[in-house]
Amino acid sequence: MSSVKKDRNIQSNSGTTLPSDPSDTRLGADGFAKAISQALKKEFDGNASAIKAIVALTHANERAVKNWYEGRNGPSGESLIQLCRHSDAVLETVLLLAGRPYLVTEKKFIDARTKLSEMIAQLDELLK
Repeated sequence: MSSVKKDRNIQSNSGTTLPSDPSDTRLGADGFAKAISQALKKEFDGNASAIKAIVALTHANERAVKNWYEGRNGPSGESLIQLCRHSDAVLETVLLLAGRPYLVTEKKFIDARTKLSEMIAQLDELLK
């Protein structure tokens, strides 16, 4: 009896590739992972245990978080939402990747206005 070949070629090896479309602005998995990694490093780099802090926020596996942090993989949708809830840098990155820079500007304006309102409230307390 001859052995059965278990390896199958799912894709053809013809070498034919389609030319890339210059108007195609898709980021790809690597670009997404690197962008999220940069945002995480911006937000958590001052923290000596950044990976553990991110694990605590997202409840994701520590190895997965390490891969996000190092830019090897990007987070799943559920984890990305958790990151956006807790990290302004990740939220801003997602908005920029989505082509919504004006929302980043609006968010920064609202954040500044909120801080200013808090400072005014503190000054009012001191005057009492």
